Amino acid sequence: MNDALAGPDTPARDVSVVLPVFNEEESIAEAVREIHEALDSTDIDFEIVCVDDGSRDRTFEILCDLASDDPRLVVCRFRRNFGQTAAMQAGIDTARGANIVTMDADLQNDPRDIPAMLAKLDEGFDMVAGWRQGRKDTFINRRLPSIIANRLIGQTTGIRLHDYGCTLKAMRGDLARELRLYGEMHRFIPVMASLVGARIIEMKVNHRARQFGRSKYGIGRTTRVILDLLTVLFLQSFLVRPMQVFGLSGLVLGFLGFGISVYLAVEKLFFGAELANRPLLLLGVILILVGIQLVSLGLVADVLGRTYHEAQGKRPYHVREWVVGGRVERPRSPARLD
Repeated sequence: MNDALAGPDTPARDVSVVLPVFNEEESIAEAVREIHEALDSTDIDFEIVCVDDGSRDRTFEILCDLASDDPRLVVCRFRRNFGQTAAMQAGIDTARGANIVTMDADLQNDPRDIPAMLAKLDEGFDMVAGWRQGRKDTFINRRLPSIIANRLIGQTTGIRLHDYGCTLKAMRGDLARELRLYGEMHRFIPVMASLVGARIIEMKVNHRARQFGRSKYGIGRTTRVILDLLTVLFLQSFLVRPMQVFGLSGLVLGFLGFGISVYLAVEKLFFGAELANRPLLLLGVILILVGIQLVSLGLVADVLGRTYHEAQGKRPYHVREWVVGGRVERPRSPARLD
């Protein structure tokens, strides 16, 4: 990996707290203060990574003022607004912590939950997903779409959590750095983590009413969640074997079309049936053509999948840990931690 993408040359930490920030001038200073208040009393060596996602207010100026007096505050600024998922990925890329915590900057997540979540990681879990208790959001615009999305994601992926939308999560750094987040994929972090065999636990966390501004999300996000869910399902099941979904479908449709064509040929040759005005003939031809196209698409997808893995040096497996001389060693990212 290019070191230029790994963030500033800062010392490695025990924990990196990542905050995507967009137009949070009223709350960001208090959010940073609360994180310090929650972690300063512990023996955790931490940093706070704030990613300014193209804010149009004074958010960046406030962060710069805070960073000038706080050596543990790292600020990353986007050229424009790229979205929460991109901001979260940038925060993970910048973070130097052995463990990474993600949370919102609008004061609705409670930093006092962080030590308990980190303790769960010490018990051997790879990810701790927050489950917001007593949500203070409006029902129609926030809670209803969240309920729909949670049930839809849980039923289709098999990873059943109560609250996929909670940004407050703690995860091991080596796991976080294996994730690649695009679109609205931050909601699917537990699903993406499960693809590499992560052990995930859900933990009840405090949720507070929004004090400043208004929410930037609403029920219109449900459509985008559904579209990203299709991507996740493909990655979950067929990333390393796309031929099995495209090729199998193509063979089934192709053989069905061939069977229809044989049936019609028998009727024409032995019974003199007229075929020109029969829709079944067109259906048979279409099924054969679609079958050929799907098999061809499967071959192309298979080649692209191999190129994707081999060009980036990726492996079709993920190592949880090694034991060398009785000592347990976990994978890590040298570009960020060495």
